[in-house]
Amino acid sequence: MTQDTSHDPRHPERKSLEGAAEDACSAMEETREQLRLAHGQLRAFADDLGRTVLDLRASRAELERSYLDTLNRLTLAAAYKDDDTGDHILRMAFYSEGIAAALGMPADRLRDLRVAAPMHDVGKIGTPDVILLKPGRLTPEEFAVMQQHAVIGENILSASSSRMVRVAASIAGTHHERWDGGGYPRGLSGDAIPLEGRIVAVADVFDALTSKRPYKPAFEFDKAIGIMREGRGTHFDPRPLDAFLGIAADLWAARDGVCSTLRTGEQTG
Repeated sequence: MTQDTSHDPRHPERKSLEGAAEDACSAMEETREQLRLAHGQLRAFADDLGRTVLDLRASRAELERSYLDTLNRLTLAAAYKDDDTGDHILRMAFYSEGIAAALGMPADRLRDLRVAAPMHDVGKIGTPDVILLKPGRLTPEEFAVMQQHAVIGENILSASSSRMVRVAASIAGTHHERWDGGGYPRGLSGDAIPLEGRIVAVADVFDALTSKRPYKPAFEFDKAIGIMREGRGTHFDPRPLDAFLGIAADLWAARDGVCSTLRTGEQTG
C-alpha cells in the first residue's frame, strides 16, 4: 500500500513542488487572461484602424473629386470662350479614348486620358478674346500669342499631386506639337512627344476640322478625313492616326449621342 506523503512534514520538497505547480497554473491562467484582453484590444485597434483607413480613402476620394470638379469647371470656362456649347471637350474625350483603346492602352492610362483630355485647351482662358475669336487669319504676332495657350495650360496644371492632372498638363503642353517637329510650343518631334499628346493631337484636329469656328465653316466628314490622311507622318504620328482612321466612321456616327449623354450626366451629377 502506497503511503500518502503529500502532507507529511517529513517531505517538504513535495509540498514545495505542489506549491510551485499551483503558482504556475495560476500564472498561466493570468497569462491567458492577459492574452485574451490583449487580443480583444488588438481586434478593437484593428477595427478602428480599418475604419480610419476607409475614412481616409473616402476623404481622399472626395478631395480628388472636388479637385477635378474645379478643374473641369475651369476647363469649361476656357472651352466656352470659342465654343458656345462646350461640346468640344466632350467630343475630345470621346475621340481620344477611342483612339487609345484601339491602340491597346492599359485601363489605368485609359482612365487618366479620358479625364485629362478635356483639359487640353484650359490655357485658352489666358488668351485675349480679340485673338481667340478673330474671324480672319491671325498675324504672326497674334499667332505667337495664341501659341502661348499651350504653355499657360501646362503651367496651370503642372506640379499637381494627382497623376491624371499631371497627364493633363503634359497633354496641354504637347497636343500642338507635330510628329515632324514643326509644331509648338517647343518643336518636339517623334517619340519625344508623349503618347497622350500625340493621341489628343489627332482628336483635336479632327474635331476642329468638323466644327464651325469664327474663321471657318465645319467641314464634311469625308473632307476632314482626307485632310487628316495628308498629315500622316508629318503632322501626326502614324500609329494613333491609323487607329483613328480605322474607327473614325463609328466615332462620327456615335458622337452626338455620346455627347448628349455626357452633357446630361454633367448637369445632373
